[in-house]
Amino acid sequence: MAVRLSSLLEPARISLHLASTKRTAAINEVAKLLENDPNVASFAGFYQELLARERLDTTCLGNEVALPHARTEHVKKIVIAVGRSDTGVHFENCDQHVRLMFVLGTPKSNPGDYLMLVGSLCRLIKEAPQRAALFAAKSPEEFIATVKTLEDKILGPTPA
Repeated sequence: MAVRLSSLLEPARISLHLASTKRTAAINEVAKLLENDPNVASFAGFYQELLARERLDTTCLGNEVALPHARTEHVKKIVIAVGRSDTGVHFENCDQHVRLMFVLGTPKSNPGDYLMLVGSLCRLIKEAPQRAALFAAKSPEEFIATVKTLEDKILGPTPA
């Protein structure tokens, strides 16, 4: 059974009003939400790998969404933080503005769950009404509830 995004999200790891408008600063702002996560063995190491991956190729998915990520030995389990910007963050490496950013860290030893999670995330944000619902969430708790509702709609309800 694939790991669901909603099961990984925590209100403390979601910022719905990013202050940064530049790509690297915004990635840092969102990644810092994971700094004290018990599943991050070395935040400095994770962050450096996150930036190295970002330099390789853009992590923009289009439609105002980006997925900065790293497969690294610096995380023990999959970790995720979310940042949303009202005005948009300029990703100069793809010349797009991003309003929703998912910063993801996954252990190198677990590529299967990582690929399933990214696939689920892409299905979740594919359609404009679904993105609009995520852009409209008023609190981190509402954001998580919206993700769960969308996942249930797309992937089917979570088995008991």
